[in-house]
Amino acid sequence: MDVTIYIEKFGLYLREEKELSPHTVESYIRDTKQFFEYCLAEKVNHLERITKTYIISYLLFLQKKGRATSTISRNLASLRGLFQFLLSRNYITVDPTLNLETPKIERKIPQTLTLQEVEILLSAPNTNTKKGLRDQAILEVLYATGLRVSELIDLNVQDVDLENRIIYCNHENNERIIPIGNIAIDALEKYIIESRNKIINDAENTDLFVNMQGHKITRQGLWKIIKYYTQKANINKPITPHMIRHSFALHLIENGADVRSVQEMLGHSDISSTQVYIKASTFKISEIYKRAHPRA
Repeated sequence: MDVTIYIEKFGLYLREEKELSPHTVESYIRDTKQFFEYCLAEKVNHLERITKTYIISYLLFLQKKGRATSTISRNLASLRGLFQFLLSRNYITVDPTLNLETPKIERKIPQTLTLQEVEILLSAPNTNTKKGLRDQAILEVLYATGLRVSELIDLNVQDVDLENRIIYCNHENNERIIPIGNIAIDALEKYIIESRNKIINDAENTDLFVNMQGHKITRQGLWKIIKYYTQKANINKPITPHMIRHSFALHLIENGADVRSVQEMLGHSDISSTQVYIKASTFKISEIYKRAHPRA
């Protein structure tokens, strides 16, 4: 089954007719390629042989591999889009995703940092240097806002309102206003005045976070920063930007924030994505009870 031509046509359809963002198109194409690789491994070598059963089996296969619920849901959305496209172009006669519900998959409790680990990580940068000031501001903003990597690196200077202590996030039509605390505001202010404004070479550059050459910081650059300070802080966890986002949400819930407010700050379209932090908080309390109560 040579599916290359179908994938190419699907990608063209997503870009030109649906006008989806390059990032979204890339995700859809990657998901469909991986699905077809699975089909070939299962000896399914023709489009018409792909049934609802195979798609459910694939979703369960992703679950067994430890894929996140959000990733599995996105894969199903990608396959729905693909088969609706193939049906509309008469490449197939039946859409195998029709009326297909996502298998009920237990949401994993996200791995997070403790408050002590957060303190150690955020105090690791050397703020006597321009790089250290930038890195501290990045870490403080990640933990203070729960922003995704792509959202953080796309921030402009004008997106930060230091006086009113808020950050405006408008990434891929996910627009929201996020309050930010005094410590993060102070770190941002010091970075902008004492570091960023001395690093940039182009006065018209509006990127908030820049590398030491004065250009917009990249995803890879941000990951390297996190990895460096994880090692420096001697924290025995594989810390990722998303783990900091999880920690932001969990610590808010544990300190009494309502789930709707946390959902809005995280930019979740589905509240079930946010409710996992309630489960994580309850799980933590249960573990503390088991360790502490003499008759637990």
